[in-house]
Amino acid sequence: MFTSLTVYALLTCSKASMSTNHISDVVFIEAEMFENLGGWELDQQSMDVMGSPYLLAHGLGVPVKDATTTVEVPKAGNYKIWARTRDWVAPWNAPGAPGRFQVLVGGKAAPGLFGTEGGKWHWQDGGSVEIEAGAAQISLHDLTGFEGRCDALILALDHSYVPPNDLKGLESLRYRSLGISPKPTKAGSYDLVVCGGGMAGICAAVSAARNGLSVALVQDRPVLGGNASSEVRVWPEGATKQYPYPHIGDIVEEFLRPMSAGDGNAKSGVQYDDDRKLAIVQAEPNIKLYLNYRVNGAEVRDGRVVSVVAQGTRKPDRIRLSGKLFADCTGDASVGALAGADFDMTVEGKMGASNLWNLVDTSKPEEVVKCECKDKDLLSISMDTSPKVQTFPRCPWALDLTDKPFPGRKNWNGQWENTPLSNLGAWFWESGFNLDMVKDIEQIRDLNLRAMYGAWDALKNVDGLYPYHRLNWVAFIAGKRESRRLKGDVILTGDDFRKKTEFRDGAYPCSWHIDIHSPYPEFSKGLAGQEFISKATDAPEYRYEGPYWASYRTLYSRNITNLFMAGRNVSVTHEGLGPVRVMRTTGMMGEVVGKAAAICIRRRTNPRGVYERYLDELRGLMAIPGATRSSLMK
Repeated sequence: MFTSLTVYALLTCSKASMSTNHISDVVFIEAEMFENLGGWELDQQSMDVMGSPYLLAHGLGVPVKDATTTVEVPKAGNYKIWARTRDWVAPWNAPGAPGRFQVLVGGKAAPGLFGTEGGKWHWQDGGSVEIEAGAAQISLHDLTGFEGRCDALILALDHSYVPPNDLKGLESLRYRSLGISPKPTKAGSYDLVVCGGGMAGICAAVSAARNGLSVALVQDRPVLGGNASSEVRVWPEGATKQYPYPHIGDIVEEFLRPMSAGDGNAKSGVQYDDDRKLAIVQAEPNIKLYLNYRVNGAEVRDGRVVSVVAQGTRKPDRIRLSGKLFADCTGDASVGALAGADFDMTVEGKMGASNLWNLVDTSKPEEVVKCECKDKDLLSISMDTSPKVQTFPRCPWALDLTDKPFPGRKNWNGQWENTPLSNLGAWFWESGFNLDMVKDIEQIRDLNLRAMYGAWDALKNVDGLYPYHRLNWVAFIAGKRESRRLKGDVILTGDDFRKKTEFRDGAYPCSWHIDIHSPYPEFSKGLAGQEFISKATDAPEYRYEGPYWASYRTLYSRNITNLFMAGRNVSVTHEGLGPVRVMRTTGMMGEVVGKAAAICIRRRTNPRGVYERYLDELRGLMAIPGATRSSLMK
């Protein structure tokens, strides 16, 4: 059985292949294949739903630099320009179409203004331009800095041609236009294939590699760390190295330095040590690292995963990775869902996703030097002895907060914050409580952005505050808290923590409280379905005496026999997720998965067999320092 999420070959293509593959005088151009992305960001979060990674003009109100590429045009003529795009605020019937952009051909703009119509992804007609035969430069020219987005372009000499809008038709068009084979390339066979490069995934990969396994690690972003990376910027929490297994957490602490003054959520990107994480993984000779590949297919035989298929987000390929064991560390339980693993998912009242953000005070030269604004060079040049007022445009398309309270506005604080600036962009800026974290993630992220822009508009233009401040950094990758949860032989509940249910296979220590988020009532009035501020559980009944050692049996699937899991998609209930989802804890899950996988290979057993027959051997490995490189496989 081969299963897949919506596996579409929306693949990038080299300049050479772009110059030779055409269908009936149609030139097809993938946005993610552009040679120079300029200031546009590559966004892969919703590719399983809408079919492709796309480019996002994430400029915080300042137009970003053009994305450019060169294509070979087969014939001279008058070409109609199509762009697959959308008006991202249209689902809320919001005015203004903030994501406007142009397509330039040889420096000349097509007549149409893109991103101005339709709330769904579709092909927008941009009019026509004369193009000479041969090499032509194509550019995406952002006009606003407010989240314009483009998936693909078509140049059509036949003006009657209309591109397919259904996903199957798009799949066929992409394959034929780009000359891509639908058959994935074999990328090797491994003892363990780890899918997902967050803290759980990188710790699982390193742990398994040091115990002698051959490991593939697949991550769909250019950096490792997931929520703990510079792209999302959640500071990892949870107590490591606890009695009676003080070496569980050794690998976590290799990746994560101790928290120091100035650390926390939404801080400067360098504080999240992306390079450190990458260097540790690359130093392991037993790990083959696949960055910028998204797992979206799985082959299952007799209740076992045989291989997964990963689609490139920047390269023109799909690869097949075969394995004896697999670890789903995707957060969304993507591999488990593809493989038919049993899972649960809270439909309503789930925890949301954050988009953290921060500001820069341009009256302070030391802050300008460190700022992450995309126009930093221009900002630095404009700074002199007299600070300049930083204006911000009105945002009629944003969430209208002109007369509403929100954390950071006068006399209003979020939970556990008490200064205005510390409230802005804090952990509780969160939405999506009743939406699907897989299917609706673009909408969830966009709602967070509408709330953030609406709040900054209100503070700057209504309240007249912060004249010298400007937006410095805003996450465009959503920081998810809850999605699918795979079912293991034990499903951990909140009451297990309260009652200190003792499991003989305790494998990873939990210390975080039963931390469940829901919409904050004081900030939700008049915003049904658009709540954007959360409140965490803080009553005594959500505390327990820790550390609490959670069962190993939460770390493997109960019905897919060779599937491990680590991270926020392990076998817990909605309430049981609260204590286990913080990243130092999920990293320790990964360490244990790596050790258990080594036993599986050595003993020719499966994850359940480790519990049933080799639990003492697992305990022995848990007592060994994480830096140990084992001769277990010899």
